[in-house]
Amino acid sequence: MEAKGRLREDESAVAWFYRILRNAVIDHYRRRSAEGAGLERLARALTNSSAPEPELQQTTCECIAGALKMIAPAYASLVRDVDLKEGSLAAYANAQGITTGNAEVRVHRARAALRKQLIRCCGTCAEHGCIECKCRVAGARR
Repeated sequence: MEAKGRLREDESAVAWFYRILRNAVIDHYRRRSAEGAGLERLARALTNSSAPEPELQQTTCECIAGALKMIAPAYASLVRDVDLKEGSLAAYANAQGITTGNAEVRVHRARAALRKQLIRCCGTCAEHGCIECKCRVAGARR
């Protein structure tokens, strides 16, 4: 539109418009195709995935439980209610008498605190593996 003075013919503006429209339609269908392919890959991965080994799951639960004890009690309670018990954020907000937006901020901060604590206490696990690690730090946590 800014370059309308440089157009040679009125018809070239129509051609330009249709070219833009055609490209937008092509982009739209390409995005839908990519989303569909991604969803199909995820569905196949979920179908082919197996349940975690019981020993690994137990060790993971112990790490998370230990890290929850180290963060602020309000954050730990929020993570337990919303993430571990799969409660809704809206129900948590209602029970606390806060807005859903405020609850979203709190859950973001709680997850960040948990992540930081897990990195701090389980850094060795991430590097060496919790179950098979024989190093001093991992052995002291068991």
